[in-house]
Amino acid sequence: MRGPIEPDTVVAFAGGRRIAAGSLAEAAIAAKRALAEDPSLRVLVFDGETGAVVDLDLRGEETEIRARYTPPAAPPPGRGRPKLGVVAREVTLLPGHWDWLARQPGGASVSLRRLVDAARKAGAARERAQTRRDAAYRFMAAMAGDLTGFEAASRALFGGDRDRLVALTLAWPPDLRDQLLALLDEDPADKDQADKDQADKRPGADGAGAGSR
Repeated sequence: MRGPIEPDTVVAFAGGRRIAAGSLAEAAIAAKRALAEDPSLRVLVFDGETGAVVDLDLRGEETEIRARYTPPAAPPPGRGRPKLGVVAREVTLLPGHWDWLARQPGGASVSLRRLVDAARKAGAARERAQTRRDAAYRFMAAMAGDLTGFEAASRALFGGDRDRLVALTLAWPPDLRDQLLALLDEDPADKDQADKDQADKRPGADGAGAGSR
């Protein structure tokens, strides 16, 4: 089994075999060479994060293709302090809400930013899990739609049953299966947050057990 795919890469497949994982230029050149060897091959390139098919222009020589998909060098960072990007907008609240905000450290603006950040953090892990699931399905539909067990594997994917998904895809090409699971695998930071959330929900996690009453 090959290592996990970094999210900032693209991945090229020729049939069920992975032929490249890296930059757009690397994937495009690998696709060009594979098609030169066998024009009947089905070659697809995928975004390593979203699982979406990436259309590439493979016309010309390899030097032309590399130049086409090699991004220009980033400009040097500007001098001075970066802008914070604070935007003023109108917020409508009840008087009691304003009174509560005014009593918080830092005032209303700071308190609102803290509340928004807390809400975003609470939902971020769930959103990323959904994003990973959608990415895995995009890839799976493009690469395995005609393979045995696709429908059952799709149900396992959306049902969150990873073990069943693995079992149902054992007969699929190994590179295809590895890429599917790499798209789906949980980010370590999300797992840590999920474990923390689960621990917080356990009885007595707040220290208010029966013995403290």
